[in-house]
Amino acid sequence: MPAEEKLHSKEILLNEYAVKADRIHTVQQLLKAYTLFDKDTEYVVMDGAVKIVDEQTGRILDGRRYSDGLHQAIEAKENVKIEASTQTYATVTLQNYFRMYHKLAGMTGTAETEAGEFWSIYKLDVVSIPTNVKAIRKDEQDLVYKTKREKYKAVIDEIEKLRAAGRPTLVGTTSVEISELLARMLKQKNIPHNVLNAKQHAREAQIVAEAGFAGAVTIATNMAGRGTDIKLGTGVKESGGLAILGTERHESRRVDRQLRGRAGRQGDPGTSQFFVSLEDNLMRMFGSERIAGLMDRMGYKEGEVIQHSMISKSIERAQKKVEENNFGIRKRLLEYDDVMNKQRNVVYGKRNHALFGERLALDLDNAFYSVAEGLINSFKEGNDHEGFKLTAIMNFGIDTAITAEELNKVDVPTLSERLYNEAITQYRRKSEAMVAQTLPIIKNIRATQGNHIENVAVPFTDGKRGVQVLTSLDKYLATEGVELNNALERSITLALIDDAWKEHLRAMDDLRHSVQTAGYEQKDPLVIYKIEAFSAFKQMDDEVNKNIVSFLCHCGIPMEQTKDASIKEGKEKKTDMSNMRQRKEEFATSSTGGREYASQDNEYIDPSPAVKQEPIKADPKIGRNDPCPCGSGKKFKNCHGASE
Repeated sequence: MPAEEKLHSKEILLNEYAVKADRIHTVQQLLKAYTLFDKDTEYVVMDGAVKIVDEQTGRILDGRRYSDGLHQAIEAKENVKIEASTQTYATVTLQNYFRMYHKLAGMTGTAETEAGEFWSIYKLDVVSIPTNVKAIRKDEQDLVYKTKREKYKAVIDEIEKLRAAGRPTLVGTTSVEISELLARMLKQKNIPHNVLNAKQHAREAQIVAEAGFAGAVTIATNMAGRGTDIKLGTGVKESGGLAILGTERHESRRVDRQLRGRAGRQGDPGTSQFFVSLEDNLMRMFGSERIAGLMDRMGYKEGEVIQHSMISKSIERAQKKVEENNFGIRKRLLEYDDVMNKQRNVVYGKRNHALFGERLALDLDNAFYSVAEGLINSFKEGNDHEGFKLTAIMNFGIDTAITAEELNKVDVPTLSERLYNEAITQYRRKSEAMVAQTLPIIKNIRATQGNHIENVAVPFTDGKRGVQVLTSLDKYLATEGVELNNALERSITLALIDDAWKEHLRAMDDLRHSVQTAGYEQKDPLVIYKIEAFSAFKQMDDEVNKNIVSFLCHCGIPMEQTKDASIKEGKEKKTDMSNMRQRKEEFATSSTGGREYASQDNEYIDPSPAVKQEPIKADPKIGRNDPCPCGSGKKFKNCHGASE
């Protein structure tokens, strides 16, 4: 089979594989959506949209979406509008976010159980402050039933008794689904009640305000009025205060304590009681068979209950084990994010240099040297002078004076310095030429259009992508055009760093999932992740440097633009902080060829091509191990493909 047909067949196979891999991934996400994610537990459907529910607080996480196509799979399952997938622009864990503060402190009623984690992560001590008025709330031992059906029946019976005694009742549930189940059971008994869950979060303040009235029944998920004092109505103190009924023990003791803490505020009377069944998730994980065996030996009958301090302590021990496991997961997550945090600091440091102009010149100088050194290292080993000269043209736009003999014999630092000096000299010469090209036009704008013009937008293109550079007219004239070059460097550096960082975040997320299989080889996935992450970051950094240098060395102002005097007034975009939406104001339009960056926006625009150039013909893709088409007899990866 001829080489061209082989390449064509390879390309068809690769395309087919990509399509099939994408379909397999979609099916996997659909299976997850149908089997692991339950409506009214992990998410709710409101106003024709799928909204995530926080499992700890029961509140809706507005604006949050599951990644990697999972949210779209759930939308397909619920038959609502499938929204476009989201792109991660930046990530940080809460732990590293809080660590950015110089001073850190907090106040909560339930930190005591997590004192170890506070010290381990933040080096913060937990101090218990005595209550203002002694708490007289009575916390009863847990009531343990064999089945959920018996448990919920007992809860409804208890609500009826408490209501008859004139006491308000707050019923805590672990999910939206259970809160609605209890609501239906109360409705059948004609017991008036309020439901406070993720679907009624807008009425939270009103529902909590009514929760302390005599005979009031409030069903709530774990967010139950936190931070709000439930005021007791007339005669409630005398009848025993607010009664808390927990329908299930939560995995975290903190959440159970928050629920108990709704009653007995500021010395008020109150009681708390948890109802547990052997079918509850926590009980099934820890020892429900042993307790079930004990109940059978004691001649248990349906509807009977066990209440003993030993069982309550056993449940607390189970909760402690789950908390320790969850802490381990969070600590591991932090260890992974610490790797990303170092990379994040480097990238945001470079962004700040570009954004504020500090040290940008030094960063670009380092980028030029880094690219020059990379080229020398790549081609010196194979002594490929032709490939070296071609790549120097592609990266720096120069026909280097370094000979084949010098490339072979002279040391790397000396050659790197020579290539760097050639590139930087050519770039400075080109920058001066651009200033000379634009200075008369921009002076004419000030002369003809007056002093009210603040900014001008100048189009640049390297033939593949374009950028609209917004620069201050006063600064431009004061610096005799140097400010335009500074603005160009800032704009393209920011745009290329942001694009590369977004893709890097996606790649790192994939890497984190892929290294987990290293455990099967008796290797620590975290160590593998650190090694691979360093390599990926180095590659991204090299690619960003190469792209920035290549654009700066090849870009220019299209002649059609200067002839048409298309360098016009540019308006700086404002950010409306009231609704966090950018107000799009038109820049002076450009008709450069290829993709275009909008200055300070990092969005690609697709302008109409005006630069007269031949259409680019895509050559067949060459495999890294295929013979190089230049005829050298070497593999492509060791010849012209070495710089890719």
